[in-house]
Amino acid sequence: MNSLEDQLKNLFPDHEPNDIPEAEEKSTIWLQDEPLLCKYEKRKGKPITIIEGYTGADSDFKTLAKELKQLLSVGGSFKNEQIIIQGDYRDKIMGFLKDKGFKVKRVGG
Repeated sequence: MNSLEDQLKNLFPDHEPNDIPEAEEKSTIWLQDEPLLCKYEKRKGKPITIIEGYTGADSDFKTLAKELKQLLSVGGSFKNEQIIIQGDYRDKIMGFLKDKGFKVKRVGG
């Protein structure tokens, strides 16, 4: 039985595999001294998690919002200098932000 690699070579004989490992992503997001605030609310009966208190560039905060939404596989938005994530993911979000190097403060609940 052929390995998957051999099967792919048969299907795509002209393809040159590149075994270059992907470079690790460097965080270009500005890290502030003040902690980000992570709070929980219910709007229209649905739980949401709000991250606010970022003093850097809006583009950095939008990038952070996108990364959080992809990490959690949930919807969300960026409005009025707040990241709004659908669902109660405070613990996961706080862990992710701490790994990134942010200080996080849990507010309420």
